[in-house]
Amino acid sequence: MFYHISLEHEILLHPQYFGPQLLEKVKTKLYTEVEGTCTGKYGFVIAVTTIDHIGAGLILPGQGFVVYPVKYKAIVFRPFKGEVLDAVVRQVNK
Repeated sequence: MFYHISLEHEILLHPQYFGPQLLEKVKTKLYTEVEGTCTGKYGFVIAVTTIDHIGAGLILPGQGFVVYPVKYKAIVFRPFKGEVLDAVVRQVNK
């Protein structure tokens, strides 16, 4: 079953990306880190649809990295036991 839900994620950004394109880099990194991943609680993240809020960054002492909290909406897929799916198997691990 597909769901459109609100999620949160923290983006760790290296100081080399600080500059005029900072927010674009945070968005790009969010898409890269989140899309295509599977969380046990929400299921498989298909796509990020909207970014609702990018919070103020928190500088990590002694490192220079900044952590940005991001709130976003995504389409997730979470199958349930007994649910009938139509799929094509591309790879078998075992």
